[in-house]
Amino acid sequence: MWWQQAWLYIYFTFLRGMIKWLLHKITGACELQRICRKYEPGAKRTKKIESSLRSSRTAVVKKALTNEIIIDVAINNIMLVKGIIAEEDPGFAPALNVCLTQIRGYKKLVTEVDSLRKTPYNSDDSEHENMLTQFWELLMPNNKLQGRITKQWGEIGFQGDDPKTDFRGMGMLGLHNLVFFASHFNNEARQTLSHSHHPKFGYSFAIVGINITSMACYLLNQGILKVHFYNLTQSEPSMAEFHQVYCYLLFEFDKFWFKEKPRDVMEFSRIREKFQKKITKMLKDQHQVLEGCFFRS
Repeated sequence: MWWQQAWLYIYFTFLRGMIKWLLHKITGACELQRICRKYEPGAKRTKKIESSLRSSRTAVVKKALTNEIIIDVAINNIMLVKGIIAEEDPGFAPALNVCLTQIRGYKKLVTEVDSLRKTPYNSDDSEHENMLTQFWELLMPNNKLQGRITKQWGEIGFQGDDPKTDFRGMGMLGLHNLVFFASHFNNEARQTLSHSHHPKFGYSFAIVGINITSMACYLLNQGILKVHFYNLTQSEPSMAEFHQVYCYLLFEFDKFWFKEKPRDVMEFSRIREKFQKKITKMLKDQHQVLEGCFFRS
């Protein structure tokens, strides 16, 4: 609506600065200090710090979001510009340090995940081939793979005789996700594979798994997973923790699929969209953490 856009323009152009100035005069603390004092460590605090830094008109403050300077230097610069004395507010620097670590770590994770997604599966790369073979052996330990190109791949949910074609959309990220699930949570992975063979509600395990990789990437890139990661750890979110989110999503999607009782696999897109909306809604709660065995240390 035009009036909403007009209000936002007026607020950020004129009112926000005036309100911040007034609160600073009343409380004797800048906005960053007030956020750190008011909120406990977690998503709510870190997201508000991120918003405050991004909307700042001071270049030195805004620069704290980037990797151009180390975090300790960035914090010292902010304290200098804002006139914050460490002895008078000893909790500020440690709190801001955690927030900046999480914020920068999330950005770094987005870059790492995207890089892996853009890495195509290469059948001439022995590391890629070994990972694919490992995936089979983890899920089918009692069935020897008869060859590199074989109809056996269909037993774990690939579309054709050569699985490499199924990784085109998500690249090596799709394979890394699947192998992580099968290696770190083998019982859950084999249970999910067994469900996928259901005579009425069955689906292609590997193909669905790669599709869930796409969902995990979307949630990460849209910043929806910030709530989970900022509540999960006060350090940088890692690639292993992204894999854990993937495992959670795939395992929960399997349960959701059977709860929906689809007529056939043609309902996949509808059910997938419904499931993604469910996860997105969950993560609107700023205290939410995706829970379960997949997030054990």
